[in-house]
Amino acid sequence: MGKNRVTILGLGNILLKDEGFGVHFVRWLDSRWQFPVGVELVEGGVMAYALLGPICDCENLIVIDALKVNDEPGSIYRLTLEELKPKLPPPTSAHEVQFLDVLFQADLLGEAPEVIFLGIVPLDMGEMDMEMTPLMKEKFPLMENVLLQELSRYNITPVRKNA
Repeated sequence: MGKNRVTILGLGNILLKDEGFGVHFVRWLDSRWQFPVGVELVEGGVMAYALLGPICDCENLIVIDALKVNDEPGSIYRLTLEELKPKLPPPTSAHEVQFLDVLFQADLLGEAPEVIFLGIVPLDMGEMDMEMTPLMKEKFPLMENVLLQELSRYNITPVRKNA
């Protein structure tokens, strides 16, 4: 069995409000779309090196995560790995550093996929709370459109569930 063509990976800590956007979004997406064989959705959370397998097992990786940059909360970015690196602030959580380490490890193994980051500027990552802010939930359809456009670059068209 070959590699998956595309893995959609949702990152973030669901215990810290908007920090968990990627995981919450992937769950929501999975409830709405049926993806063809060769496309895998992964709730990566903050699993770090446990993600090495899914990362090495795909040709193209689309990472969805909160992106802590100085911009309007809810702003969405599409970045390549090269574009992302200079935008990264000093890490505020362990998964930020560890995820890039995992990509580096995949590269060392000669198994690194092409990587695209779809990041959203969080509103609140303060106290522990598993509930995201309403603003982030409202951005799900916008992020969905950006992701569907990204998938169309690979000629992948998911089928709407309950259509």
